[in-house]
Amino acid sequence: MRYRLLIFDWDGTLMDSLGRIVTCMQAAGRDIGWELTSDQVRDIIGLGLPEAIARLCPGIEADRAEALKQRYAHYFVECDQPPMAFYPGVSHGMQQLHRDGRLRLAVATGKSRRGLDRAFRESGTGAWFHASRTADETRSKPHPRMLEELLAELDVPVEEALMVGDTEYDMEMARALGMDRAAVTYGVHSPERLAASTPVFIAHSFPGLMEWLTT
Repeated sequence: MRYRLLIFDWDGTLMDSLGRIVTCMQAAGRDIGWELTSDQVRDIIGLGLPEAIARLCPGIEADRAEALKQRYAHYFVECDQPPMAFYPGVSHGMQQLHRDGRLRLAVATGKSRRGLDRAFRESGTGAWFHASRTADETRSKPHPRMLEELLAELDVPVEEALMVGDTEYDMEMARALGMDRAAVTYGVHSPERLAASTPVFIAHSFPGLMEWLTT
């Protein structure tokens, strides 16, 4: 293993949650009278919710933005929807990485702490990770603060860490620190958009990422 710390994005990298995010945000938008296309919503996945709303709805009033946030949370959490699944190969691969006692694993996500903890509980995977940061307890991507905090907490130098994500926000966050970054193309952003951030590796599947990491 060429790294001591692997930091993963969650939505679009580990968990196949993009469809639910898009559906719930569009429903929330309709509730407040703001139509959102699926492409618009997909483009902001990975940002913290306030930053995502500001980009989705330029000039939105504060009370309307809060209403959109609350309606999105309602649809995402409380409505009857099928359980979300990990992408193919993620469960097996992450268990393999977790068993490597030399390695530290972390999450850096645009989700809220409440949302990430719920995802950990529902998937039974919180024990995989040694640390995590969410957008509501630090700066949202692409600002690198959540990576800085994870490096400090786990006492790993930046040159021994890798950020894995599916958006340019993940890649730019890592690039701001000079951290190596690996992109996965099965999530939100296109391979061309990811390549602009000069990742050290581009994976088209999680097993492909695992093969690169472990050989």
